Amino acid sequence: MSRPATGVNRNDERRTDTREQIRDVALELFAERGYEKTSLREIAERLGVTKAAVYYHYRTKEEILESLFSDLRDGIEEIVAWGGSQPAGQETRRAVLARYSRLIGDRSEHFGRLARFMQQSQSSIRELAVGVGMEATMETLVDLLVGAQPSVEHRLRGRLALIALHLGAFKEDQAQDDPGERQATALRIASELV
Repeated sequence: MSRPATGVNRNDERRTDTREQIRDVALELFAERGYEKTSLREIAERLGVTKAAVYYHYRTKEEILESLFSDLRDGIEEIVAWGGSQPAGQETRRAVLARYSRLIGDRSEHFGRLARFMQQSQSSIRELAVGVGMEATMETLVDLLVGAQPSVEHRLRGRLALIALHLGAFKEDQAQDDPGERQATALRIASELV
C-alpha cells in the first residue's frame, strides 16, 4: 500500500530510514548531475535535512557510493560463486546472464539505476577505490562468461552482453516499453553474444 505524497508522510518516511533515503537521493543526483558535480550539501537539500544530518551517516560521497555498490557487488559475487560451481558451457553462461538480469532488473529499480549510473559515469568513478573494486567484480563476471584464455572477440562479446543487460534495465529511457519485454529482449541478445 503506498502512502499519499504529502509532506508529513514523506517526513515520517524519511525519519524511519535516513540512510536508505540518503542513498536513494544520492543515486538520483549522481545520475542527474554526475558524481563529481554532486555535493553532500545538495544531497541534504534534496532530502530537506542539514548537511550535518547526512554527515552523521556518511562522511563522504565515496562512502555513499561504496554503500550503493556493496549490495550489487554482493549479488554479483553470489552469481560468480554459483556459476563457478557449475559445469562450464553455454547453459551455465546463459544461466549466469539470467541471474544477473534478475539482479539488476530488481523491482525496486535500485540496481537498474545503479547499473545506469555505472555505465554513464565510468570515467568519474574509475579512479575511486569503489570504482576499482567494482571494475574487478565486473571482470570476474566477464571471466565467468568467456572462460579461460578467451580471444579478444569472446572477451568483447562478454562485456557487450553485460552492457545489453544494463540497457535493458534502464527503465526511464524507454518508459513506453513494457519492462518485462525489454528485459527479456536484452537477455536474449546478451545470450546470443556469449
